[in-house]
Amino acid sequence: MMDHTPIELMATIASHQLEDERIVGVGTGLPMIAGLLAQRTHAPNLIIFFEAGSMAPIVPTLPISVGDSRCSHRAVAATGLAGIMETGQRGMIDYAFLGGAEVDMYGNINSTVIGDHDHPKIRLPGSGGANDFGSFAWRTIIIARHEKDKLPERVNFITTPGYIDGPGAREKAGLPKGTGPYRVITNLALMGFDELTCRMKLISIHPGVTVQQVIENTGFELIVPDEVGTSPLPTAEELSRLREIDPDGIIIGK
Repeated sequence: MMDHTPIELMATIASHQLEDERIVGVGTGLPMIAGLLAQRTHAPNLIIFFEAGSMAPIVPTLPISVGDSRCSHRAVAATGLAGIMETGQRGMIDYAFLGGAEVDMYGNINSTVIGDHDHPKIRLPGSGGANDFGSFAWRTIIIARHEKDKLPERVNFITTPGYIDGPGAREKAGLPKGTGPYRVITNLALMGFDELTCRMKLISIHPGVTVQQVIENTGFELIVPDEVGTSPLPTAEELSRLREIDPDGIIIGK
């Protein structure tokens, strides 16, 4: 087994959530790496959509953003932001892979402001295509840092809707039935969502992490089942592929 970084562990766990012959919408950074890793290991027929407009490319190495020319390498089509989002509205995107500054107990994501919207403590980059992806993809996978202020009970601002405030809230807001948050991957654990309450629940802890550490670093009451799994370590093949995808260590580090 090769040594790995926490980012490489998160990337491999994230890639495991993606199935073959599905369509995933990804943004810049770790979601992009997870999608490319899945393609090069267990999901060779995974179709990647980049929010800037590229559909089903064969990406040689990690692009620096969704607008990088490598995102269109051998693509089936190069449309635009509107084309990708319209495809999502038609229910054709299986997974959205997103990040954010805050994620709350219902999977709502904030990437807009910390504090009051009109007079914020911190002004963040905003949605990009994240709202559309999280609103219309069938399943949303979220990557976040596992810290109390990153996982609050309620986000400061809902940039991308999760289950909003509980069961039925997405449908009441006009979003398609059956869509919503699916997984949350952090540097400590893998989490999902309870079917009845729509609240975040623990699935597995990463090697070397305890359940108590996860609880102490979560800003709300996390559902903890009687049985909690342990996340698998990256294999030598996965680490090798990751380093081929990101040879300069832009995301995974050196």
